[in-house]
Amino acid sequence: MRELVERLYPICRSITGDGVRETLAIIGEHLPLTVSEVPTGTQVLDWNVPQEWNIRDAWIKDGSGRKVVDFQELNLHVVGYSVPVRGTFTLEELRPRLHTLPGLVPYRTSYYNQTWGFCLTQETLDAMDEGPYEVLIDSTLRDGSLTYAEHVVQGELDDEVLISCHTCHPSLANDNLAGVAVAVELAKSLVSPRYTYRFIFAPGTIGAITWLARNRGRTERIKHGLTLACAGDPGPLTYKRSRRGDAPIDRAVAHVLRERPHTLLDFSPYGYDERQYCSPGFNLPVGGLTRTPYAGYPEYHTSGDNPGFVTEEAMADTLDTLKQVVEVLEGNRAYLNLSPYGEPQLGRRGLYASLGGRSDTKQAQMAMLWVLNLSDGEHTLLDIAERANLPFSAVAQAAVALHGASLLKEKT
Repeated sequence: MRELVERLYPICRSITGDGVRETLAIIGEHLPLTVSEVPTGTQVLDWNVPQEWNIRDAWIKDGSGRKVVDFQELNLHVVGYSVPVRGTFTLEELRPRLHTLPGLVPYRTSYYNQTWGFCLTQETLDAMDEGPYEVLIDSTLRDGSLTYAEHVVQGELDDEVLISCHTCHPSLANDNLAGVAVAVELAKSLVSPRYTYRFIFAPGTIGAITWLARNRGRTERIKHGLTLACAGDPGPLTYKRSRRGDAPIDRAVAHVLRERPHTLLDFSPYGYDERQYCSPGFNLPVGGLTRTPYAGYPEYHTSGDNPGFVTEEAMADTLDTLKQVVEVLEGNRAYLNLSPYGEPQLGRRGLYASLGGRSDTKQAQMAMLWVLNLSDGEHTLLDIAERANLPFSAVAQAAVALHGASLLKEKT
């Protein structure tokens, strides 16, 4: 995952353009992708696909020809979607177009308002004299397309689990390259799943809106979903519930997170693309998983969000959490107790003997008793795990053992 983050980091991405295509081509080396190009001007719900933006170079040179600000050193130096410009300006003329932070280069964009500008540290600005300065932004803004990609792992069921992450940020490692890297590894780990898993790699906001506009007829297949962002910083995990608030995905993630430091947040219509999937017309069961949430750390949307900011341990923890969530979604089903009158004799069926010597013998025994008691066709295994305050894995293992002993049958 770290190698993928470091490889993708230098690419200048935006909501459209060759940087997105290059990013998807690299992801495509790890996963088979279906890439879609949606032409400029296409109406997508209440929006229209914007013109495509590409940039080759940009700089501010002082009177000696030294580059005070250089796009080639860091692509955050240019305001995203800046229109082309070439000219000579005094510092006073440039100031309204210069965006700064102390010690950090901020990330700024202007997708739907044609303008231009540069981002730099406050210290760099303070060291600039009155000029004049030669300025270049070698960019193009013209009709093209918006690019997104999907990877689908077909399951036994056509019902889908949606994992969505955005591909529009330039050199920002945690937001969202760590999310992309974790999604890639999660996709690679899925083997013969019960659900079908759909991974969407798309630019933020307009990408999700475009996907929804082009897939309105199939959204009813989405039974569970997550947006994945900020997956590699050292903070604890944070989950934002779906608009529904009590969807199975909300309960599954909350159940898994109880074993680690975490924060649970109620839905709000601000943040990442969960707000598009959860818009009232769709109201899909899609929550948002991050570590430190949107704008919650000083490095957010600045040059401080570099590969050194993300940790292998944090990405591994995010991935492990997602795998456990998948385990809950895959294994959560309802059973019927085939011996519901009194407690069945487990000893003569070898079920108690099979637990001997295990370090979790008591937990496994309690899981069997709870599964037997609540397997009335109305309670799922997640219901039982929550009620019994037991790990889902223990409850699922008990159900497998009891099913094997002909004490349970799956409710269809």
